[in-house]
Amino acid sequence: MSEIKQVIVVRKDLQLPKGKLAVQVAHAAVSAMLVAERMRREWVEAWLSTGQKKVVLKVNDLRELMEIYEKARKAGLPVALISDAGLTVLPPGTITCVGIGPAPAELIDRITGHLKLL
Repeated sequence: MSEIKQVIVVRKDLQLPKGKLAVQVAHAAVSAMLVAERMRREWVEAWLSTGQKKVVLKVNDLRELMEIYEKARKAGLPVALISDAGLTVLPPGTITCVGIGPAPAELIDRITGHLKLL
């Protein structure tokens, strides 16, 4: 099997404090993995056994984030859209990031390969 990875895509425009950003990325990683477990257990098992590679990327705003989410969903990849509960710095329901995978790197890269690292 080819390389398996997970990608988290974060909105740059929210300018999240580091702690809040870390929590949102963690939510996306766990949520996307749970989706992947239901869809393609073999991808999750391969990912868990090879170091759980994760890459965190950025987009400018909600519109770009939703484009990535829709492309990943339409491609049949495990994907999770994360919205904040609104208990601290963001209004309730603010969409912060998207988790994609674990899935084969080449499938994810078709959708996120043009994005820059956070």
